[in-house]
Amino acid sequence: MTQDALGLATSPGMQRQLQIYLGGLAGKKPAFPVAIEALEDQARAALRPEAAAYLFGGAGGEETLQANRAAFRRWQLVPRMLRGVGRRDLSVVLLGRRLPAPVLLAPIGVQRILHAEGELAVARAAAQVGLPFVLSTVSSYPLEAVADVMGAAPRWFQLYWGRDPELTLSLIHRAEAAGYEALVVTLDTTLLAWRERDLEHAYLPFLYGEGLANYFTDPVFRSRLDEPPEANPTGAILTFARIFSHPDLTWDDLAFLKENTRLPILLKGILHPEDARRAAEAGVAGVIVSNHGGRQLDGAIAALDALPAVVDAVGDRLLVLFDSGIRRAADVLKAKALGAQAVLLGRPYACGLAVGGEAGVRFVLENLLAELDLALGLVGCRNWEEVQPEILQ
Repeated sequence: MTQDALGLATSPGMQRQLQIYLGGLAGKKPAFPVAIEALEDQARAALRPEAAAYLFGGAGGEETLQANRAAFRRWQLVPRMLRGVGRRDLSVVLLGRRLPAPVLLAPIGVQRILHAEGELAVARAAAQVGLPFVLSTVSSYPLEAVADVMGAAPRWFQLYWGRDPELTLSLIHRAEAAGYEALVVTLDTTLLAWRERDLEHAYLPFLYGEGLANYFTDPVFRSRLDEPPEANPTGAILTFARIFSHPDLTWDDLAFLKENTRLPILLKGILHPEDARRAAEAGVAGVIVSNHGGRQLDGAIAALDALPAVVDAVGDRLLVLFDSGIRRAADVLKAKALGAQAVLLGRPYACGLAVGGEAGVRFVLENLLAELDLALGLVGCRNWEEVQPEILQ
């Protein structure tokens, strides 16, 4: 019996389920855990303790890390019936490009501590399913190498805005040349947070040279060194440490970025509606409501709790995206109903990378898209325009 024979080929959610169930008839079970909790457990077991702590840990006592998930549990979906949901459309248009779903892969740095292929594996998986990959500045492979494996697939570049303006421009222009379609400027890491798990392991991956591929291959960065990184990696690492953090940045500095890139700019780390209004006044393309997955300021507001006020402040003037706490399709529905135009998925795909490389990431993404297709129909909606605050309680 085939999927097409059952007449369900138009439903990606049912296709995915049947693929798994029909495999079961042949004695074949999924290669990786389906439940995110089981996947996380397998990732912890596969990783070195310090790498697992870096992936799963948060700032301080991890109150904000826990608050992100608790915020989703406070909202419940209220399904509607007999709405004619036999055909669903998951697609959205962001920055002029139609995407298969309102989901992007969030920027996560130093991915080689999770799997040898790191960002290359993630980029290939993202390209296969058509979801944009937001590459971190502190990636384990150069941004050009990641672009090469993605071909024409959508990709954005996340910028950590450091102390060296020439280096900042060099990174931006490299991203433009390599076909990245947007610039995501992370604002909430101008200081490195107090992360107790990392401190207990005395482990900061950058000091081992991890996540510095974009720096070590950058002509401006290399010009700042007495010796190239290949000859003196310690000197290069210390130079990175001196220029990475830039807590003196102000809203006035955004003009520098706008004057020096043709890419649309999104500001990541916005939680206060007044900051969202400042972003709109600055003329950026969008904001990403995020608390860095609970990894920066412990005790900060849950990102989902911040979302409605940001949407109310600027939702008609610029893109509002969301991250911090997305795990399953219900989370995507809730964030969309509260006004986010798309979400960024982080730790789940990183767990897939840890347990199975490219195949593990693709498994996570395909499952999420399948569940999202089913959840959209089950809540009584055919497309994202029908996902409104009324589906929430």
